[in-house]
Amino acid sequence: MANNLEPIHGISLEDYAQIVIKITSGASIESICKAMGIDIAVWEEVNTLWGQRMKEDTDFKLIMLYGDYFAAGVTNPKLVNIDTNIISAEGQGNLDRLKNDRYFYEELCGARTAAYNYGLDGAQWILDNYGIGLGDFQSVAMHHMSKRNNGSEDIMETKAFLDYQREKQEEYEAKFAAERGGNVADDIEF
Repeated sequence: MANNLEPIHGISLEDYAQIVIKITSGASIESICKAMGIDIAVWEEVNTLWGQRMKEDTDFKLIMLYGDYFAAGVTNPKLVNIDTNIISAEGQGNLDRLKNDRYFYEELCGARTAAYNYGLDGAQWILDNYGIGLGDFQSVAMHHMSKRNNGSEDIMETKAFLDYQREKQEEYEAKFAAERGGNVADDIEF
């Protein structure tokens, strides 16, 4: 794996994870490239090659390490001060709750999936209704996944969380169906 961790054009896996956080939080690629001292063509190659390395990593060590870096957030001094979407006070409160209230996190995961199932952009729905951007949401997701993977929760806890997420997904699907006047096949009887 050591060879897989070699930086690509000077961009380490940790740098890559932090760049992705900034992009998914609304920072422009141009501002990121300028801060990192690379041009957009180099970024495109870095993005492709890191993705390829993780896809080819059959032990999932790179993906796990990427997840750890993603969950840690942005610490690179070149990236820290790059502007992203400004989060409202309400959005920050919801983000804090998302980090600390696992059931709230599972509810929003279920809502996002339900939104996608009904042709809505689930990430945009969460941003519109809770003020939490995709980058912030994914950072929290990586945090919870890391806790699960490092043994901080047992199998029964994981099952309870997933059951709760499914329950919430069904509730939101019913809500979205009602908002659209029902499902396409509601009037078909078998």
